[in-house]
Amino acid sequence: MADSGAPTAPTAPTAPVRSAIVGTGNIARSHAKAIAASEGAATLVAAMDVDQSQLGSFCAEFEIPVGYGDLTDMLSQAQPDLVHICTPPSTHHPIARACLDSGTSVLVEKPPTISLREFDELVAAEGAEGTEGTDGAEDREGPPWFATVFQHRFGAAQRHLAALAKSGALGRPLLALCDTTWFRDQEYFDVPWRGRWDTEGGGPTMGHGIHQMDMLLDVLGDWTEVSAIARTQARTMVTEDLSLAHVTFSNGALASVVNSVLSPREESYLRFDFERATVELTHLYGYDDDDWRITPAPGWEDEITEAWKHGGELGTPGRTGHAAQFAHVFAALREGRRPPVTPTEARRTMALIAGIYASAFTRTPVTPDDLGPGNAFYTEMNGGHQAW
Repeated sequence: MADSGAPTAPTAPTAPVRSAIVGTGNIARSHAKAIAASEGAATLVAAMDVDQSQLGSFCAEFEIPVGYGDLTDMLSQAQPDLVHICTPPSTHHPIARACLDSGTSVLVEKPPTISLREFDELVAAEGAEGTEGTDGAEDREGPPWFATVFQHRFGAAQRHLAALAKSGALGRPLLALCDTTWFRDQEYFDVPWRGRWDTEGGGPTMGHGIHQMDMLLDVLGDWTEVSAIARTQARTMVTEDLSLAHVTFSNGALASVVNSVLSPREESYLRFDFERATVELTHLYGYDDDDWRITPAPGWEDEITEAWKHGGELGTPGRTGHAAQFAHVFAALREGRRPPVTPTEARRTMALIAGIYASAFTRTPVTPDDLGPGNAFYTEMNGGHQAW
């Protein structure tokens, strides 16, 4: 990194990772509980929120020694190794930038930013090599770094499936289904910052289906083209409440992707059809090993059953959740390296979301190369459009 007065990268902590949480709403509770369950790998040294009443009760519940109403004060006085950002999406970029500029690593809730431009600015701020608007940058090692919470990648079965797909044990990937069909009533979107491009960055495609799509890409890799439609079908909101997309991958696989907040019977569903097996996951907001099913193709029963049951991490605690990802994050900080998921991987997921919106608004197929800095959908997920 060029020396322009920026702080030097901190050394890896040898004691428990000093974590601080910014934003003390519902999702912050999941972070605090995961830190408490880390068996000494991390300790919660501070919290920050502009709502002093909420901050006080949060600090009392989780025995946090000090709460702050100002981010600069928290960074300078508490000196955390890692800041967990649990605030509304539009605030992620300025908070993360301030942390990185202070030499502090960042773990941010989804969506990491509300545009590809903001994402690339944070990668540049942490010192990653590469050019804005590309997804081929070399991911640097060592803090300070910027990472995204994609906890569904870290369940044992997902990690096992991704490894089997990469090894070729399941044969060539052919078809996938990725459905996030959830239900949110109008009252949910009456919260002032929800269902808006400038504060949330999108509707269910951005804020709800992002985890399922990230799991899809974790298994199938780089996407090459997307065609999509989106609608505001039933809710009163600026963004979409429904989107459908067809995605092509560089390995030749095709995927159908549905994101909805209009579905009374809620379900999260992933299906991967390989040459030698179908692998399915049905869950809602989190999964365990028992939520997965594998169906071998005729003639492959013995080999596929053996590969699925006796490999990878199956048999270890398989429940998805923040604690599973945080274990990798805390270990990475202690060892002075970057944690999974890398910026290149997280950006690939963000680019697919931008591609879905771009295709839905322009009614044309979109490729990753279409979404560079000169494109309106690079700067804003809605590309400057205000309504469907």
